[in-house]
Amino acid sequence: MKRLAILGSTGTVGEATLDVAARHPERFRIVALAAHASHEALLAQVVKHRPAVAALADRAAAAKLAQQVASARLPTRVLGGPEALTTVATLPEADAVMAAIVGAAGLASTLAAAGAGKQLLLANKEALVVAGSLVLEAARRAGATVLPIDSEHNAAFQCLPPGGAGACPAGVARIVLTASGGPFLRTRREELAAVTPEQAVAHPNWRMGPKISVDSATLMNKGLELIEACHLFGVAPEAVDVVIHPQSIVHALIELADGSMIAGLSQPDMRIPIAHALGWPARIASGASRLDLIQIAKLSFEAPDLERFPCLRIAQDAARAGGTMPAVLNAANEVAVAAFLGRRLNFAGIAGVIESVLQQHEARPVRSLDDALAADAWARRRAHAALDTRQAAGA
Repeated sequence: MKRLAILGSTGTVGEATLDVAARHPERFRIVALAAHASHEALLAQVVKHRPAVAALADRAAAAKLAQQVASARLPTRVLGGPEALTTVATLPEADAVMAAIVGAAGLASTLAAAGAGKQLLLANKEALVVAGSLVLEAARRAGATVLPIDSEHNAAFQCLPPGGAGACPAGVARIVLTASGGPFLRTRREELAAVTPEQAVAHPNWRMGPKISVDSATLMNKGLELIEACHLFGVAPEAVDVVIHPQSIVHALIELADGSMIAGLSQPDMRIPIAHALGWPARIASGASRLDLIQIAKLSFEAPDLERFPCLRIAQDAARAGGTMPAVLNAANEVAVAAFLGRRLNFAGIAGVIESVLQQHEARPVRSLDDALAADAWARRRAHAALDTRQAAGA
């Protein structure tokens, strides 16, 4: 039986992980659950799954959860504070850790899980964007197995010849990641400034949280995934392409040196890559519906429009610059997306804020976690300053 800890258990990926695990009670036992501040949602999960440990990064929320757990006489130990996430990630009784905290906030716990030699189910792409070399080196030293959860990287992982994270097998010429294009694929450029947060989070194919949904709508999500792919598969940015595929059925393609291509297809359901990673190297049922190619009938592909969606171009430039530039990209994007969701920045302004921050930064090597965190903090300050400047100018 595999003992599982879930970081980000109240989010979309965390809930999907619990759904898949619950379908196989003979295979999995939930030993720890962790989230940011959703104490009511986490309490419901604790009641259902009875983990040994539950943690919330927000101390006030953790105190409320502790009172609720005590009142219900549940046998779960409650931890609070950012360091509690690292404690969950390194619990001796956990064999595998699902790293599903959104954004750079998940970096420290993801790095800790890798360093503890866990089987790391990696849904937190930002950890590799900000400090990919550190995470993979920690995993290598500790003998941790890294299994990608993003549907694109999981599909690529399944299509590639056997190999460890960070090393591309011989004979691979190119990795192609697909993007649905989001809700604004056919929206004219001049209309993008007026779109609302409600429209941006209404993804046509996937059920995701608000931040990732906005990233999908700007194509920044695909830019971050490009950087993640470079780390996971040991390839240069030039060896990773992005194509628009509105049906979200083909998630990734691998082009081999002889000109042949291998594609990973499935329904757009996160339970499929989660089930693959949970069961790996065996196969287990995910609960997702089967793929009916006759009903789908058509699979189409097109090049991304980098003028309509400049965030992808900005991310490609950051990937080529390397060093601290991807960390700066991610931090500036997090600030800009939060401002958009808070109605303090229009949709078209997201790319403008990010690019203004990157233009001020000179990439430096990431030799330690402090290097990555310093770049992250610097970028957030500059992004907030860029927002203030835009608001003062009425932009």
